[in-house]
Amino acid sequence: MKKIVKYVLLDILRNKILISYTLLLFAITMTMLLLGDNETKVLLSLLNIVLIVLPLVSIIFSTIYYYNSVEFIELLVCQPIRRTSILLSIYAGLTLSLLIAFAIGVGLPLLLMDHSSTAALLVMIGCLLTVIFAALAILGSVRMRDKTRGIGMAILAWFYFSLLYDGLVLFLLFQFSDYPLEKPSIVLGALNPIDLARIMLLLRLDSSAMMGYTGAVFQEFFGSAGGTLLAFGLLLLWTMVPLWAALRRFNHKDL
Repeated sequence: MKKIVKYVLLDILRNKILISYTLLLFAITMTMLLLGDNETKVLLSLLNIVLIVLPLVSIIFSTIYYYNSVEFIELLVCQPIRRTSILLSIYAGLTLSLLIAFAIGVGLPLLLMDHSSTAALLVMIGCLLTVIFAALAILGSVRMRDKTRGIGMAILAWFYFSLLYDGLVLFLLFQFSDYPLEKPSIVLGALNPIDLARIMLLLRLDSSAMMGYTGAVFQEFFGSAGGTLLAFGLLLLWTMVPLWAALRRFNHKDL
């Protein structure tokens, strides 16, 4: 298993797309930190990048890499290696490479120029979103045989979680505005990892007013230590459930 992870990791780290992605993140982050005159504004700008660009790159890159590695995976399946170990190794190599790119592109500049706990939280959120959307990519790739359809589903999943979901939530909140929606709004926030990550950091920046009238509810629920731990637990669950579903499908799939 370690050899497979090492092979995948080294193979991806040499990828020009990943190198370009790392350099772009580093350039953007350094520019914002050097030119920004307010720490909160800089972190909010970086948050937008983390919530939009990071999931997109993670899910698309992971999906394309899986389909490009189908022949390699079929070769491994013919060997006396458990299918679970094969898929977990591919996933581990993918996530490690993407995490290294994020750590160099965003984590390193923040470590050098911003030592606040909020910056550390931003890096942690970025790492969690990376592993979550890589897991969603693996799930979609395992379920879809056709590469074009698989990439299309990956883009659709990113579009849903990043843009469409918020619109649906706002529509529901508007339609049922006459009813108490405090608890349902918390549940709806937990059903989207990107929204959950956004809530966690905005509360840390004391920007709950940016979330409208539900901001006070989120502040009360997720602002405590128990609420923060619950939020991290939910994000970890968003990683484990898609990965478990992908493993189950892969173990019974006819390659």
